[in-house]
Order: sequence, then structure tokens, then C-alpha cells
Amino acid sequence: MAITADYHLHSYFSGDSQTPLEEMIQKGISLGLTTMCFTEHMDMDYAYVNPEDKGLFDLNTDSYLYELATLKGRYADKIKILFGVELGLQPHLRRELALYAKSFPFDFIIGSSHICNGKDPYYPYFFEGRSDEEAYREYFGSILDNLKAFSNFDVYGHLDYVVRYGKSKDAEYSYEKYKDILDRILETLLEKEKGIELNTGAIGSGLKELNPCTGILKRYKELGGEIITIGSDAHEPGAIARGFDRAAQVLTECGFKYYTTFENRSPEFHRI
Repeated sequence: MAITADYHLHSYFSGDSQTPLEEMIQKGISLGLTTMCFTEHMDMDYAYVNPEDKGLFDLNTDSYLYELATLKGRYADKIKILFGVELGLQPHLRRELALYAKSFPFDFIIGSSHICNGKDPYYPYFFEGRSDEEAYREYFGSILDNLKAFSNFDVYGHLDYVVRYGKSKDAEYSYEKYKDILDRILETLLEKEKGIELNTGAIGSGLKELNPCTGILKRYKELGGEIITIGSDAHEPGAIARGFDRAAQVLTECGFKYYTTFENRSPEFHRI
């Protein structure tokens, strides 16, 4: 396996996972990973569809950090365990997010768009009454709004997350079709010296490609982008490092010679 660091992982500290941290770590060791960076969900002001779910994505960061530190020591001779978070970005939360990001000694922060103008594309209602193109463009526009409001993250996660849930998914989707707005996103990320994530969680979602699609990866490279982390977005052990051989192949085809890891918020490059 050319890529041995999984930089997008969730355990039972994320509201959408049931798996203990230690179980995830043991699976990573058995797969031959050298590094696992957990990135539990912190989605402030999430748009809950079911009122009884309220608070599901409010991370108990103190408990998470305590358990992670314990397990990091326990498995130090077998694997490197790092402390990350996946921040759900929304422009009106810029002050709260800024304070939170400074309050803990994170090794790595993913900035992600789960909520677009008060709605999560995960739910069908986001697409009701309009075309996929209209919905996708609204989502990409919200990423630009987030980038104007907030910068304290290391990579932007699954840039085209929205296509996982569209009515036609990525059957009619391509970088070229949305080049006007995607280029603005990529150029803004590069101006801010931020990277992107190649997320293999798209596997199993019925998509032709990973997130983001190959066209975005190629364009990011053409514009001078080098910082790219690889994450499985695993919420259970069976998905850890899923599709990493495919990810290595895609990155190589797009002209990348290295992938990136972070520790203490500093990037390190590793040959593919």
C-alpha cells in the first residue's frame, strides 16, 4: 500500500459512528497503517431534521482528547495516532469556530461543508423542486462564502460532497461543467495556502469517481497545488483505508508525486 496514513476517521465520538476508538486503531494496525489521524465531527448549529437528534454533532472535545491521548500512548510502538477534527463550516459561525480551533492542540483540521444555507445535501429535501445543477451550484457557492469567513483549517474536505446525494449523483457532473465556480474555490484555497483532501468515502455511494473528481484534482495540480491529504472517511473498521490503492493511482495520473500528512498543524510530504 503506497499510502499508509489515513487522515479522515471517525469513532463513537462522532454522532454518526458507533465504533470505539480503540477498535478503529486496532484495525488500522492490522491493515499496516503507520499513521491514523482521527477527525471527529464538530458541526455547530447543525440543521437537524429530527429534533431528537439535536446535539448529535456537538463534539465533547475534552473527553475525545483524553481517550485519544491514552490510546496514543498505549499503541505508540505500533502506530502514530494524531488528534484532528472535522469542522463543519458556516459563515455565521466564524467567531465560534475561530475560538474553538484555538482552544485545543489539534494536529490537523479539516474544514468541511455539510450545511449549505441551512440544509444538508445528505437529505433529499435539498434537491427537491430543482435540478442537480442548481443544487450543486448553490453548494459550491456556499464553499466560497465559507472561505471568505474562515481560514483556520489545513485542508478542505470532500470538495464535491454534494454529488454523493444528487438525484443523478455524478452521471452528468464534471469539473468542466462547473469550472467557473470550482476554479474560484481552488484559487482561493491556494491564495490562503490551504490544501484539499482526496476522500475515498465516495466508494459505496454509487459514484464513478472519488471526492473530489479527477478533473478537480488535475486542475488543483495545474494551478500549483501540492498539499493533499488522503482520508477514508471511515465510521467503522471495515472502511478504514478503503480505496487507498485507487487513490494512489488517481493521484499519480493527475501528476502528484507526494501526498501530505500533518502533525502540530505542520505539513509533511511523502512519496506515493
